[in-house]
Amino acid sequence: MKRIGILSDTHSCWDDRYAIHFADCDEIWHAGDIGDISIIERLEGIVPVVRAVRGNIDHGMVCKRCPEALCFDAEGVRVWLTHIAGYPGRYAPGIAKTLSDNRINLMVCGHSHILKVMPDARLGLLHVNPGAAGYHGWQQVRTLVRLTIDSGTVTGLEVIELGKRSE
Repeated sequence: MKRIGILSDTHSCWDDRYAIHFADCDEIWHAGDIGDISIIERLEGIVPVVRAVRGNIDHGMVCKRCPEALCFDAEGVRVWLTHIAGYPGRYAPGIAKTLSDNRINLMVCGHSHILKVMPDARLGLLHVNPGAAGYHGWQQVRTLVRLTIDSGTVTGLEVIELGKRSE
């Protein structure tokens, strides 16, 4: 069993509540638009495993350390982590084929700043976009997601609200 903390679109913003909400996690996944590499370094101080992909605003050390996408297995769940992917019924070009070809069970992306958790019955997967954790963007409420993966099943998904953009 693994507890996973998921965030996206920090845009170089650190909030001490990331550490509080992810303290009991085994891994943290960042779905891009990290901003500054110090965000990844600080997340690595919270948990033993941080998986992160670069987003369209990332550059420099973030691009050197973080690939555009990651495909991996976590406790029997096949995961695709990327920044720009769309969502079920409105995937970005080529994403549905990639998800199908890789037999993905859990797709995690960012970019839109819109919190969205929804099943894709056609591809047999769960789509998670944790919304935006940073202050940059038009989102009204900053959000994080936590979930548990155990023996091939995603359970206990929680949405954590960090407050309004200006807080």
